[in-house]
Amino acid sequence: MESDRPVHGLRTWAVAWALAMSLLGCQSKGAVSDALDPAGIQAANQPAAVAVANASPATQSLGTGPARIAMLLPLSAPGSAGENGRKMLDAAKLAMTDIGNPLLTLTIEDTRGDATYSQQLAVKAITSGAKVVIGPTELPAAQHVAKLSGSNRPVVLALADNFTGGPGVYAVCLSEADSAAAGAGAIAAKGGRKFVLLVPAGAGADFVEKRVANSLSVYGAALAVTIPYTSADSAAKAVADMGSLVDAPDAVIVVSGDSNPSPILIALKAKGIPGKSTSVVGTNRWLERPNSPLFEGAYIATLDQHETGPISDRFKATFNYEADVNVAYAYDMVALTAGIASAAGPNGFNRQVFESPSGFRGSTGLFRFRADGSSERSMPFYRIEKGALKLVAKSTSSF
Repeated sequence: MESDRPVHGLRTWAVAWALAMSLLGCQSKGAVSDALDPAGIQAANQPAAVAVANASPATQSLGTGPARIAMLLPLSAPGSAGENGRKMLDAAKLAMTDIGNPLLTLTIEDTRGDATYSQQLAVKAITSGAKVVIGPTELPAAQHVAKLSGSNRPVVLALADNFTGGPGVYAVCLSEADSAAAGAGAIAAKGGRKFVLLVPAGAGADFVEKRVANSLSVYGAALAVTIPYTSADSAAKAVADMGSLVDAPDAVIVVSGDSNPSPILIALKAKGIPGKSTSVVGTNRWLERPNSPLFEGAYIATLDQHETGPISDRFKATFNYEADVNVAYAYDMVALTAGIASAAGPNGFNRQVFESPSGFRGSTGLFRFRADGSSERSMPFYRIEKGALKLVAKSTSSF
C-alpha cells in the first residue's frame, strides 16, 4: 500500500482528477492507474450523443453504470434559475458522454426551483440508495440537508450559491468568502501583514471572517479589525470607523454580498485608498456588476477562464451555445464522481476520498473539499487595470 503519493489521471478533455492513493485502500499502483488511464476512459466512450430515457417529464436517466447517482436541478424554474438548471443538464450530458456512461447511472430530478420541493427530493435521494447526490441548487434546501444526521448518508455535492457547507455536504460553487480569502492570502504572500475586512452584516459575516483569517494566518498575517456594514448609507461610517481603529493597513478587503461595492469604494477613495501603502482586495461578486472606474487598481482572486477552454469548445460544438461557470461546475461534479467510480468502484464513495488533501483539477481549476464542507480553490490573482483583469500571479499547481 502506498501513502502520501497522489495518483494523477483521468485527463479527459482537460479534466484531470488527482486522488491520493492512501485513500483508495490497499490496491496496487497498477490497478488504480489502469482505472484512471485517460486512453482507457476515452476508448470506453460512445461517440454518439447521450441517450436520454425519460421516466417522466421531471425525471431523466443518463448512463448505464453500476453507481447510482442523483442530480437535482431546477429545470422548469422560471427565469435565470431554470436557464442555469438546463445548462447544468447539458453539462451533465457532456460529462456522461466523455466519462460517465459506463460507470454511472445518473438520475436527474427537476426541483422546479422550489426550495421546499427541492428539500423533499434531496431527502428522497439520500434515503433511496444514491451513492452521491449532486445538487441541490436552492440554498435553503442545501442548508437543510447539511443539518441532517446519519452515518450512512451519502456524500452531497451542493450546487447552491453562497452555501458554506457541512460535514459530508460540500459547497461546490466559488463563494465570496473563498475569493476574499484567496485575494487576501495573495497580498499576505507578498509581505502584507495588517488587514481590514469590510463585510455586509448578517449571518454570513462570521464565516467570511473565519475564512479570511485562516488564509492570512498561513503567511503570518492577521485581520486588525472586521467592520460589518448594513447598507450603502453606512459605507462612509464603516470607512470612518476603520480610520479610527487601524493606522495604515496593508490592505482593505471589501466584501459586497448582494450590494454594489461602489459606496464603500467612494469612501475609501476619499481617504486615498488604494494608494502606495494600502491595497484594496475585491471579490468575485464584484465581477457580476458592470465594471466601474472605482474598481481600478483593486486586486481580485477568481476562477481562471482559461481552464474551461477545452470543455467550452466541446460544449458549444455539441449544444450550440456558450458554456459558463454553471456548466463548468456541473461538468466537474459528474466527471469527479465518474473518476472516483473508475478508481474505487461503485461502492468507493466516502468522505475520506472526497476530502483528499491533494484535491482535484477540473474545468474550474484546482480545488479540494474540507471536513467542514467548505471548499478551497487555487485561483489566479488579478489586478483591475483599465477595466480589465490583468494577471498578477497564476494559480498554483498543487496544494
